[in-house]
Amino acid sequence: MPSVHVVVLNWRTPEMSLQAAEAALRELQGLDGGLTIVDNDSGDGSFETMQAGVQARGWPADRVAVVQSGWNGGYGAGNNHGIRQGLPDGRRADLVYLLNSDAIPQPGAIRALVDYLAAHPQAGIACSRLRGTDDEPHSTAFRFPSAAGEFESESRTGPITRLLRRKMVALPQPETSGRVDWSAGASMMIRMDVLDRIGLFDEGFFLYYEETDLCRRAALAGWQTHYVVESLVLHIGSVSTGMKEWKRVPDYWYDSRRRYFEKHHGRLGALWATVAHLGGAGVFRLRCLLSRRAPDGAPGHLSHLTRHALRSQPKPVHVEKGKP
Repeated sequence: MPSVHVVVLNWRTPEMSLQAAEAALRELQGLDGGLTIVDNDSGDGSFETMQAGVQARGWPADRVAVVQSGWNGGYGAGNNHGIRQGLPDGRRADLVYLLNSDAIPQPGAIRALVDYLAAHPQAGIACSRLRGTDDEPHSTAFRFPSAAGEFESESRTGPITRLLRRKMVALPQPETSGRVDWSAGASMMIRMDVLDRIGLFDEGFFLYYEETDLCRRAALAGWQTHYVVESLVLHIGSVSTGMKEWKRVPDYWYDSRRRYFEKHHGRLGALWATVAHLGGAGVFRLRCLLSRRAPDGAPGHLSHLTRHALRSQPKPVHVEKGKP
């Protein structure tokens, strides 16, 4: 049986992180492995709260560790710090399992991923089926982003979607386990052999697109990503990022999007993807005008997107106090 290293990344949600860790430890029973909780420099007492919580629950030090990253470098940097720690007992794990602090593995969820990777040697990454606490499925099976996919998603128009159905980024909810281009990192199991070959997360992504980039690098190295319906995880979503309350899309989303497209499609490819995005949005706004309804979307999104795309170089990530 391969060993599993669970990494839970915390940003100012200590009690929720402990709940996720408790659920993961329950699902680790009968498996070889351990768990590391990484505090991503929350600065709000999270680290001490989680240390006290682990001690109060009597979790052994060779099974559970709470570590401090020392700086908030984002999702990828925080998980990289946890992965580099290795298992709490000092061993190197065969598999690393990344679990968001707002994600609760359901019975059999972790073992299902372990068993799936054992049965599918071509799969280097396996991701869970996510469901909200409202019992609604979360759409987390995707194709890699492309200019055509940008145009389709922004146009939100039936004939265009039918024409570009093979370029749609968001796939229909899978009913059976199988290969996808990428899936959400909220519950993601990765072979350490894959990370040894392609490296860890690109820490140039502060938040968003980092798991897309990782899955693409794995694909380029010959490893597949699979979506595993037998592994069910309840996911609240956007707790640390505050995405549900965004009044405008933050700069780091635009920077991550640009970094992804430039990294995998070049500067011209990234510009073309932005043109396609704007073109699709134009189609949607024309539809809204003809139907006499107001277009939705974040205020100023298209102008912010254009400015970020035309900037000579993305600005370094600036982490404001109190924000991820």
